[in-house]
Amino acid sequence: MSQFDYDLFVIGAGSGGVRAARVAAGHGARVAIAEESRVGGTCVIRGCVPKKLLSYAAHFHEDFEDSRNYGWTVGEARFDWSTLIANKDKEIDRLNSIYKKLLSGSKVDLLESRAALTDPHTVEVAGKRVTAKQILVAVGGWPEQPQIPGIEHAITSNEAFHLPALPKEVAIVGGGYIAVEFAGIFNGLGAKVTQLYRGEQILRGFDDDVRNFLAVEMGKKGIAIRTKTEVARIEKSGARLTLHLNDGSRMTCDAVMYATGRRPKSDGIGLAEIGVAVKPDGAIIVDAGSRTSVPNIHAIGDCTNRVNLTPVAIREGHAYADTVFGNKPWQVDHRTIASAVFSHPPAGVVGLSEAEARKDGHELDIYKADFKPLKHTISGRDERTLMKLVVERTSQLVLGAHMVGMDAPEIIQAIAIAVKMGATKAQFDAAVAVHPTAAEEFVTMRTPA
Repeated sequence: MSQFDYDLFVIGAGSGGVRAARVAAGHGARVAIAEESRVGGTCVIRGCVPKKLLSYAAHFHEDFEDSRNYGWTVGEARFDWSTLIANKDKEIDRLNSIYKKLLSGSKVDLLESRAALTDPHTVEVAGKRVTAKQILVAVGGWPEQPQIPGIEHAITSNEAFHLPALPKEVAIVGGGYIAVEFAGIFNGLGAKVTQLYRGEQILRGFDDDVRNFLAVEMGKKGIAIRTKTEVARIEKSGARLTLHLNDGSRMTCDAVMYATGRRPKSDGIGLAEIGVAVKPDGAIIVDAGSRTSVPNIHAIGDCTNRVNLTPVAIREGHAYADTVFGNKPWQVDHRTIASAVFSHPPAGVVGLSEAEARKDGHELDIYKADFKPLKHTISGRDERTLMKLVVERTSQLVLGAHMVGMDAPEIIQAIAIAVKMGATKAQFDAAVAVHPTAAEEFVTMRTPA
């Protein structure tokens, strides 16, 4: 009989932790998982899923407008925030229930309480101590805010999903994908939006053409983007907020949302006390197999701050369980991972940006297409689409693909398969176009920019 209560104890029941727990149990391991909040983690409860539901809602006002030139007569449109939030909450409740059923069906014990390590094989949870041969940390991340005067009056993406009413004027601080996405959401639902970012341009780390193109398109929709701008302090007067900016100016709004980064939620669970190495930013240090500095303790997902995407955490959890419990060792390849920004319009990218490719020493051919989508030739909307291929000149390997425009996230998923397989520009060219679509531009660009 084992000297431990469980073969595996997972701390954190987000997407990665749940996948690891279920796969390990499928390999015959006795598994328990602890969660202090709701099962499903950031993505399901306060991230990807509710955010995209709100993004869908924000698109309707343009759809109503665009339909007119297609012959539709639409009556007066009214938006009700409370209806959207209530229906969003119902869907999150449904998904939370499904995740619990998945764990139960896999015979994984769920402990709905905070867990902390007391030694390399012991976890304290719900007032008792539980032992396990292997421990997996999958605690995710949490929004981080700067400590400026008045920061207590600001919200993060967590609170944005539960506001009692839609603010009429919103300031969003930050330039990453969360800031950009919520700017589109609030703007689309009818709020006046100003986005404040301390850098030169939004979406640092993305291809420069994508960054510049999206900023222009967001501006067309009425989102005011102010770069090289920081908030020095926030003052509250009644229901209004005054933001004092670094250039000496001020602006007022009904709500200010900070999306200036996320920090691994690794504090206070006993990692340092038992010798697990952690970086200054809270990221748990792991090797390619997700092993920490303590041999029987592994970590996956956002708390390792490698590639902070839900599908990556799921694959890391699956690889861990197969390797440790299934005698099927494999590791996640963190290169060439596609990602999407559900901005308005959305963006999809995979592979290297032009700047990254040049930094790596590649001689390049760059292909670009900038056009008005067929839909908007009749709708009358001034919205354009950008597509770009980054191609290594000698080998003609497609190193990166980038898109801003309608359906970009859906399109880039298929393009990612080709890029991951090492497709060449000639192989892109050999694919027969599906006409008329925006996606066909990826296989019809013939002349380097």
